[in-house]
Amino acid sequence: MMIKKNLLYILPAILLIAGFSLFPLEQGVKADEPAKEAPAFALEFALNDTIKVLKPERKNIQETIKIVQLLEAYHYRKVPLNDSVSEVIYHNYLEALDNSKLYFLKKDIASFAKYRHQFDDNLQAGDLNAAYQIFAVFKERYYQRIAEVKELLAANNFDFSLDEEFVFDRDSLPWPANKQELNDVWRRYIKNELLSLKLTGKTTEEAIEVLQKRYNRYQTVIQQYNAADVYQVFMNSYTEVYDPHTSYFNPITAENFDIEMSKSLEGIGARLSKDGDYTVVVSVVPGGPAFKSNQIHDNDKIVGVGQGKEGEIVDVVGWRNDEVVKLIRGKKGTVVRLSILKAEDGAGATPKIVTLVRDKINLEDARAESKVYHFSYEDQPYKLGVITIPSFYKDFKDARTGNRNFNSTTRDVRKLIADLKEQQVDGLMIDLRRNGGGALDEAIELTGLFIEKGPVVQVRDFQGKISHEDDKSGVVFYDGPLAVLTSRLSASASEIFAAAIQDYKRGLVVGEQSFGKGTVQNLIGLQRFVPKETEKLGQLKLTMAKFYRVNGGSTQNIGVTPDLKLPAIYDEKTVGESSYPSALPWDKIAPTRYTPVNSVNRQLLAALQQKYDQRLEDDPDLQELMADAQRMRENQQRTSVSLNEAKRKAEKEADEQRRKAAAGLEGEIKTPESGSTTLEKLHLKDLYLQESLFILADMVAYQGS
Repeated sequence: MMIKKNLLYILPAILLIAGFSLFPLEQGVKADEPAKEAPAFALEFALNDTIKVLKPERKNIQETIKIVQLLEAYHYRKVPLNDSVSEVIYHNYLEALDNSKLYFLKKDIASFAKYRHQFDDNLQAGDLNAAYQIFAVFKERYYQRIAEVKELLAANNFDFSLDEEFVFDRDSLPWPANKQELNDVWRRYIKNELLSLKLTGKTTEEAIEVLQKRYNRYQTVIQQYNAADVYQVFMNSYTEVYDPHTSYFNPITAENFDIEMSKSLEGIGARLSKDGDYTVVVSVVPGGPAFKSNQIHDNDKIVGVGQGKEGEIVDVVGWRNDEVVKLIRGKKGTVVRLSILKAEDGAGATPKIVTLVRDKINLEDARAESKVYHFSYEDQPYKLGVITIPSFYKDFKDARTGNRNFNSTTRDVRKLIADLKEQQVDGLMIDLRRNGGGALDEAIELTGLFIEKGPVVQVRDFQGKISHEDDKSGVVFYDGPLAVLTSRLSASASEIFAAAIQDYKRGLVVGEQSFGKGTVQNLIGLQRFVPKETEKLGQLKLTMAKFYRVNGGSTQNIGVTPDLKLPAIYDEKTVGESSYPSALPWDKIAPTRYTPVNSVNRQLLAALQQKYDQRLEDDPDLQELMADAQRMRENQQRTSVSLNEAKRKAEKEADEQRRKAAAGLEGEIKTPESGSTTLEKLHLKDLYLQESLFILADMVAYQGS
């Protein structure tokens, strides 16, 4: 599902494309402006005396003015800061604080309406008064709600035999009109949380105890919230107007992020963020235990952590991100068990337990690898090579110091192709399904293994200047049948490579529509624009450029559309760049000069589509894949869940039966005995790969006829 930017708990992840040089910052930002006096802070709402009222820090005034100047001068999207933008900031801020409409009442929203068109003027003046006033009300409502929940749990008056539902997607619903209406929403909300815990085997009393501890933690979290946290929430409500990848990090968050990244090669190999009360997997590090298990993917939620094979699973919903990380990390070789809500299962999902052995991530394991599939298809033998590329990596340090044997994606793939050539494979598949990007120059050089020479990608910067990056090798290393397998999680550099292969008509792109991340970010320290004696300031991640294909179309938002689409697991409205309201749009510039290879033409595509359509009618594996994908998309599109225990149990049992049936498939094809002339049919657990190999086999047969 799409991760909503509830920034109350977020430890953001910066997804930069390595190897892309920093754009110079020119005139327009002055470092010698005097700091303005902090605006008077007059709280307009009657708050509980025990609630600490937070105020903006003096340095935030200067910091805000600099951020406004940087965004106006250097962001790719030229958006004037006016009343229209102010209204978007207003809505973003309310969603960041209360994205499910569980705290604010209708009267609160009415009282905030006067700020709707003031944020533009306030930001330019460094006036943060309104943002902190709104947060003060949110904080009071938060305390009130925790008190109500504690009473609700103590009463223990829940009837799980009733036929009622909880609507968890409340975007289109109005704000609760009064306290009574909000109480009913929360009654259903808590009932759903209890039912979810009961479905894991807990009694009602045990489930209540878990929630009591959980809401005590929530209270501690809000008590620890400080002025810098509020500032970060509000500023990200502003930066998000420009695009979802532009964001502000306060000094502590930026420092914590650096620490997290430096330690990311230890533990399970997953980068975590926050979605409301949940710890969410932002990305899985190739080569780590999580990646190898293939049981944890982007957008999955971690709801519990257990130590060892038998240790109690500790509920971590509502925990701070750093606390969850501490539980997950541990000594190499030790076992950690994670309770996971799979993103693909949607609402009402029952947590799945994933057991991992902690390890230091071996970068060797994160490198490209190959496998040969020798099988019989339509009474013909095929030997097809598959190269899986987890990311576009490059050892920049070794490359800069002149080490001729530095590690890189292209070097590794070249060696793997050479080996596959010796084995006389009939065709080659490049698997990019979980590849979230990486080094831009590696995507360009990798493309050069399959085309003679020419431009690979165009880049337009914030000033409108267009450049292009070219392959200049002049040599085609592999000229045989080629297919590229993509998924919704294939992003950035993966999309550049797949788009180039498609535009040159060099190979066939198969799979799901890719993510659509076609923008470039730079990280800018705000300290550089102020006097040295100023208090430490934060950082701004700024979108400054956009990628375009050689045919002129952008990879942004739309991504790469496969030549032959396989069943989509993820709903494009909930996963991918297009799921973000502020995502930069798709557009087109003039194509650059390039010469298509024309290995793939309309006749071939029509023939492959016909064969695929025939398998849809005849192949039970493909039919099951279609049914599973449809079911997953429907789960992701659900907006409510039943609160009837019998119905939820039936849903859980049906889901478990389907999983057991899928697990019963053979792991791989059988290897024929020496001297045997009979090859086994292809039958893999990975039905996406299986169907892709059939398509590649059809391509080999067509081009050889």
